[in-house]
Amino acid sequence: VQLQASGGGLVQAGGSLRLSCAASGDISRRIASGWHRQAPGNQRELVARITKSGVTTYADSVKERFTIDTDYTKNTVYLQMNNLQPEDTAVYYCNADLPEWRYWGQGTLVTVSS
Repeated sequence: VQLQASGGGLVQAGGSLRLSCAASGDISRRIASGWHRQAPGNQRELVARITKSGVTTYADSVKERFTIDTDYTKNTVYLQMNNLQPEDTAVYYCNADLPEWRYWGQGTLVTVSS
């Protein structure tokens, strides 16, 4: 299983970005997918998660601003980020949870300027 994240970049506060995470390999037994982020000096934290049945979970700091969704026909998970703020600046990592392992994609940098 390989995950390829994309969509990061530089945006002004109040702007939007849409991250994508394309999966290859056998992910038919995927339990859930998610996005985490890690800012300099901070631990990696959960941003959003979606189960195979569509149940979503969000960090309190991103509720009402971020939306996670999936396109199973494309094996892709998205993170729509609206009203971005400087504190959202971080490297964003996607993950896929299978019964035997949590797979990670490479990070994509999101920088929000004030």
